[in-house]
Amino acid sequence: MSHAAFPALRLRRTRTHAWSRALVAETSLAPSNLIWPLFVSEGTGVEEPIATLPGVSRWSVDQIAERAREARALGIACIALFPNTPPALRSETADEAFNADNLICRAVRAAKEAAPEVGVLTDVALDPYTSHGQDGLVDAAGYVVNDVTVERLARQALVQAEAGADIVAPSDMMDGRVGAIRSALEQEGHVNVQIMAYAAKYASAFYGPFRDAVGSRGLLKGDKKSYQMDPANALEALREVAMDLAEGADHVMVKPGLPYLDIVRRVRERFDVPVFAYQVSGEYAMIEAAAAAGAGDRDALVLETLMAFRRAGCSGILTYHAPLAARLLQA
Repeated sequence: MSHAAFPALRLRRTRTHAWSRALVAETSLAPSNLIWPLFVSEGTGVEEPIATLPGVSRWSVDQIAERAREARALGIACIALFPNTPPALRSETADEAFNADNLICRAVRAAKEAAPEVGVLTDVALDPYTSHGQDGLVDAAGYVVNDVTVERLARQALVQAEAGADIVAPSDMMDGRVGAIRSALEQEGHVNVQIMAYAAKYASAFYGPFRDAVGSRGLLKGDKKSYQMDPANALEALREVAMDLAEGADHVMVKPGLPYLDIVRRVRERFDVPVFAYQVSGEYAMIEAAAAAGAGDRDALVLETLMAFRRAGCSGILTYHAPLAARLLQA
């Protein structure tokens, strides 16, 4: 075929060599874009593999300190801590959430002592502490009551900030909780503690393995559709984000991740603020299952999906693949 049949511009030219592809790459991915979620368990020297999350474990507090050092060595910006509260400490009113020496507070202190350069994010929600598995207090009809829950969430965030948390991340989806938490932090002098609001958290089928990890799946009575968002809605997500920003959120999060990249893009374009996404447990488990079945290369799947988050507009991604991805990116 004559070359005259082609236009002057050939888009494949810059794809010919690796150095050229790198030179014109529009999106970058680095370990500093990653937040590593970690599950905390009681005991010493404990590593408890989680069956529904292959390659992920619950760690005792001393091992969380080691994971913080590992994150520092890998260049991971931040770790996110989630407790597996013993059943005996769970209650209808989630009082263990306000214990300054609870599992999460001890893990925060250990992580900050071990690797002060690594950020520590804590989850603000009552479901790891309630005997019924809901994110807030429930009334006689089983409805999660908003305003009383918000008061307790503010207390919980304050306890975590006093333990040394750098970012508190309310994941409960109660109305008004960001404003209450910001007010509590300011009043107690924690003016530099950041709030990463789970602003658009959907009532998703992708959360199952996480509930196994924190021990709430078997406890949950009913569902969370009265406070988590309907997957059918997008404009509502923008309203949620606007509310959280107005109340003092520093960052906002979309959860789950890949099925909601359209929401990430709309939030980033509308508000031009730092947007994060959580590549949740079900997403992680699907990649692991595909790799185990020989349906795809794990390393390539991990890096491609994380790049998709960045391309959609994410400042950072919470992912259980953080240590693997960081090693791949450093290679």
